[in-house]
Amino acid sequence: MTAPIRVLLADDQDLVRVGLRIILESEDGIEVVGEARNGREAVTLGRELTPDVICMDVQMPELDGLEATRQLIAHGTAAGILILTTFDRDDYLFAALEAGASGFVLKNSSPESLVDAVQVVARGDALLSPDVTRRVIESFARRPGAPAPAPPGEAPPTADETPTGRTASAEEAAPPPTLTPAPELGALTDREREVLGLLAAGRSNAEIARELYLGEATVKTHVSKILQKLGLRDRIQAVVFAYETGVAVPGRP
Repeated sequence: MTAPIRVLLADDQDLVRVGLRIILESEDGIEVVGEARNGREAVTLGRELTPDVICMDVQMPELDGLEATRQLIAHGTAAGILILTTFDRDDYLFAALEAGASGFVLKNSSPESLVDAVQVVARGDALLSPDVTRRVIESFARRPGAPAPAPPGEAPPTADETPTGRTASAEEAAPPPTLTPAPELGALTDREREVLGLLAAGRSNAEIARELYLGEATVKTHVSKILQKLGLRDRIQAVVFAYETGVAVPGRP
């Protein structure tokens, strides 16, 4: 018999915790093992109870959910952390991803979506929806110095020309800052780099398998090796890593 998924709830609102408990424990195979009313309790209980998944609110007293996530990750927690919030804001989204969260779910999502998110994170996967992937890519595309491909059939502007063709000033003509390749990339095979690029484009394992003419089990093995070699927790961190190191470029297929 499969052991139940052990879940810790962290939210400062009693009614919210009660509602989350009812939703999760109505599903066979999920057990709520504890409740935290603030971020400090979440860190303490997260270390003491060793849950499989922590459902973490963002805004809590004493210690917010993002800082609690950072501390749990720093302590080496094996739990997947699922950020729950009422705010659909990019600053929360990216702060959660950078803190090491494995998923990001709005509190107004359906009960079925919450249960599915807990199950996904408990399997060791990251909850990386197409919308989240798109917003990660757009965020990198907006960063200063992010390379942008020229429109089809057009050459990119030279260093001393602006896109309109006029002569650029010295400041405008200065090349954008370049990304320093991460030394860890040298440990990846050509195939693994290819898979990493497709991960960054938001492809699922099944889609990567079809595109590369591989079995889905083979793709899963490649993904696991990529995460292991790069020292990453999950697919979300792999996407961020790919854009930060230039393996993937916003707007480029």
